[in-house]
Amino acid sequence: MKSLVIFDLDGTLLNTISDLGNACNYALEKMGYQPHPLSAYNFMVGNGVRKLLERAEPDASPEVIDKLLVDFREFYDQHCTDTTEPYPGIPELLADLTAKGVKVAVATNKYQSAAERIIHHFFPDIPFAAVLGQVDDRPTKPDPSVVFAVLNASPTPKAEVVFVGDSGVDMETARRACVNSIGVTWGFRPVSELRRAYADHIVSNPNEILKLVTATDTLQA
Repeated sequence: MKSLVIFDLDGTLLNTISDLGNACNYALEKMGYQPHPLSAYNFMVGNGVRKLLERAEPDASPEVIDKLLVDFREFYDQHCTDTTEPYPGIPELLADLTAKGVKVAVATNKYQSAAERIIHHFFPDIPFAAVLGQVDDRPTKPDPSVVFAVLNASPTPKAEVVFVGDSGVDMETARRACVNSIGVTWGFRPVSELRRAYADHIVSNPNEILKLVTATDTLQA
């Protein structure tokens, strides 16, 4: 049985793609660039907002990206909960895990203030051990620093930790941190990406996570 589950946020706990895409399109249009269909953002997100903007407008200079970033955050800070919603079964999963004494945490490439706001908005009753997002002095995933920061905040043997996410970035983060990984199929990336990234387990509904985490022999480190 695992004692700490670290979750990715976007595409894992919450479907945030429309709010992210709307914020990016707002920033692009404000600077005179063409917006993208919201469906295109599934393959742009995952590595932080700066990388999202670089992918959305690859010809933009670093200085323009800086300006786009300001406009993105201005919009997203006001609209990050407009259309975002938990995936079916996620609130119940978090409640069940905590009821069983399993600690839960968040490790995301979303910038810190937005990560805290959105998590506490949608899951106000869940006692997260840590909610850690992108900050200036910590590399983004797949660098494992954010996992180590979670473990610093909530000391746990790595053998008792599992990282849950929807992308190859998340699976690579878990691998570099030397913890087990669970890939979820309901997020922004295809199952093939999870398989290529050597996910230890791949699940199609949150209840499967509960079974894996609370079992005594299915998630061996």
